[in-house]
Amino acid sequence: MTMRPFHLAFPVHDLDAARAFYGGLMECPEGRSADSWIDFDLYGHQIVAHLDASRALSGDATANAVDGHDVPVPHFGVVLGWEEWHALAARLEAAGVSFGIAPHIRFVGQPGEQATMFFRDPSGNALEFKAFRDPAKLFATA
Repeated sequence: MTMRPFHLAFPVHDLDAARAFYGGLMECPEGRSADSWIDFDLYGHQIVAHLDASRALSGDATANAVDGHDVPVPHFGVVLGWEEWHALAARLEAAGVSFGIAPHIRFVGQPGEQATMFFRDPSGNALEFKAFRDPAKLFATA
């Protein structure tokens, strides 16, 4: 299967803060930009931070229970390789990122066993990064 990059446009309240977070902390190379948006390369996927000065900083109030945690909805992120996920988690922890759901392993011993973490960008957008112990089980149901 050939993986095609996805495109996601999302609101931010401050482009400089988005540039520092995505370009700096997350190490996403910057692509094109204008006065009201910035393209970033998020592990080969195109995400675009669009300026919305009215963006609420409190984040989203909706959550669903998953494996004993309240998972924020909506959220986005990338499924990384196991070692790549651990390296990102260590970098974020060292930078003092406040996690909504701290890095941990969920569904232990099940086909969908995965490392996961949730945190927010400076505009309150929820992000989840995960890695499957067995990448072939990404969509496993049993």
